[in-house]
Amino acid sequence: MVAAPVPSLIRRLTAEFLGTGLLVTVVVGSGIAAQDLSLHDVGLQLLENSTATVFGLTVLILLFGPVSGAHFNPVVSLADWFVGRRTRSGLDLADAAGYVVAQVVGAVGGALLANAMFDVPFGLSAKDRLTGGHLIGEVVATAGLLALIFCLARTSRATVSAPAVGAYIGAAYWFTSSTAFANPAVTVGRIFSDTFAGIAPGSMPGYIAAQVVGAALGVGVVLFLYPDAAASADDVVVPHRG
Repeated sequence: MVAAPVPSLIRRLTAEFLGTGLLVTVVVGSGIAAQDLSLHDVGLQLLENSTATVFGLTVLILLFGPVSGAHFNPVVSLADWFVGRRTRSGLDLADAAGYVVAQVVGAVGGALLANAMFDVPFGLSAKDRLTGGHLIGEVVATAGLLALIFCLARTSRATVSAPAVGAYIGAAYWFTSSTAFANPAVTVGRIFSDTFAGIAPGSMPGYIAAQVVGAALGVGVVLFLYPDAAASADDVVVPHRG
């Protein structure tokens, strides 16, 4: 039996643009709502923000995953290329670069959309998040995310990635000091909202560097545990054959 081809590149890039954009809309929008509804209770704000993110991310993976794999994250796309490069499974480098561009542009658009819905004036975030503890948190959050995604694909459980990834990010909101950005595109997008969910431009380079380190650690763990993980790179985050 011949496997069905993957959807066209333009369809996959559109899915990544929309999925990443809507993910940032969920994160920023729920952060703004939480700040308005629970003005003096930061813990409750985080609970409201993380709960919306869990459900939103799960739904977005289910919606766009069959088209693009629902990466929504540059380190996931680049790791997919790296793991599968020798067996020509997963993304090729050019497609991975296209995914990254679509994700970053979508993330910025998603933040601006959330601002517009809540009548938040345009402006860059002034929320400084750059501490040593936060950077360690980003390494841990990103490493765990990459390990989870690739292990699920390798063990033929990628179909449960939507609830699993949503649950992991929801938990990582609480067990990491950084609240688990774990995503360079989302980090860039959140610069454009001076709200509860924002991040100051000066904090961005450190966060992205920590995310890259975390992704490398996560991929290293996967390749150590499953040396043949490359064979399943095409199923990251979820299978997306036509």
